[in-house]
Amino acid sequence: MADIIFEVLNGIFGPLVALDPNPSNPILTVLVVAFIVSLISTVANKLLVDQDQMNEIQAEMKAFQKEIREAQKVGDGKKLVELQSRQQEMMQKQTQMMGNSFKPMIVTLVPILLIFWWMRASVISGLIVTLPPSVYYITLTPMWHFFGHFLYGGDATIPFAIGWLLWYMICTFAMSQILRKFLGFKQGF
Repeated sequence: MADIIFEVLNGIFGPLVALDPNPSNPILTVLVVAFIVSLISTVANKLLVDQDQMNEIQAEMKAFQKEIREAQKVGDGKKLVELQSRQQEMMQKQTQMMGNSFKPMIVTLVPILLIFWWMRASVISGLIVTLPPSVYYITLTPMWHFFGHFLYGGDATIPFAIGWLLWYMICTFAMSQILRKFLGFKQGF
């Protein structure tokens, strides 16, 4: 069964690797896959979550927290008791907001896991992406190498290179922000 799934996914995504001008350096392939995954998750988010309701609940939560801080600041015990009585209602709204935000994750989890499984099982998994110097610095990759040095030891051995997974994460973050803006999301995340 796993072989069949791999062959189907390879039939879909394999041509991306073949179209990449430099298949041994899959910058373009990983970028396109990141775009596809970002598109799937952003569209699911747009269709399954009432963005206006989410923004309304978030604004209400911020206002409530501000009221609590102000009451604590001035020492208004009566106001704090009143706000604590509303706290249960606010917790219910926050739970509702979290439940709504999980809907797209449930729908997109299987396709995204399958795409990751294909990337891990395909030729991409063993490849290292060598970035042009400008992209290397714009994406703050030296910072990731610095932290990686402390976490895992060793240094990056190939100049301007990163693993395909880090390149995927950078691309997905950028693509998600662009798509969210394009689809009219009011907030970045």
